[in-house]
Amino acid sequence: MGLEAWYMDGSDEDQRKPHRLNPNQSVSLDELRKLGVFHWKLNADTHETDPELKKIRKEQGYSYMDIITIARDKLPNYEEKLKMFYEEHLHLDDEIRYILDGQAYFDVRDKEDRWIRIAMKKGDLITLPAGIYHRFTLDETNYTKAMRLFVGEPVWKAYNRPADDSDIRQKYTSFFLTVIQRTN
Repeated sequence: MGLEAWYMDGSDEDQRKPHRLNPNQSVSLDELRKLGVFHWKLNADTHETDPELKKIRKEQGYSYMDIITIARDKLPNYEEKLKMFYEEHLHLDDEIRYILDGQAYFDVRDKEDRWIRIAMKKGDLITLPAGIYHRFTLDETNYTKAMRLFVGEPVWKAYNRPADDSDIRQKYTSFFLTVIQRTN
């Protein structure tokens, strides 16, 4: 099965639950692409030697790589970090994550400011464009191991919403929410 994404309900229940609308409203890969979100399905078991991953890294210029394990017994200040990842924010650079094990969710805003939840599983590589509002959380398994990729030296700074006046947000909205929409 491919990547699964859906519009979220507005419930305050545990962030790790799926939060699907009833009835469920799926979001296609095509709809995600229109927001600048791209996805590849790779074989996580061979990530160290995978020619496909090497090719993507070379084409996209992802020179930096590290691996983070997000689990209660593996990540210092686990609860605070999870809270921080779940604060709505944007970055000045693309966010690239490759799930090597476990699963997690990325939530992104659509052009009407509605949340879309993207279910990430082992083998999913995703890129979120600079300037998109997003957040991250584990699901109810409370475990994921992810490769973080970056063009050049990593800058982990997050700009919490509201950051609408920032240059990168302006650039994102004018490109993805106007130019891309017009071409579809």
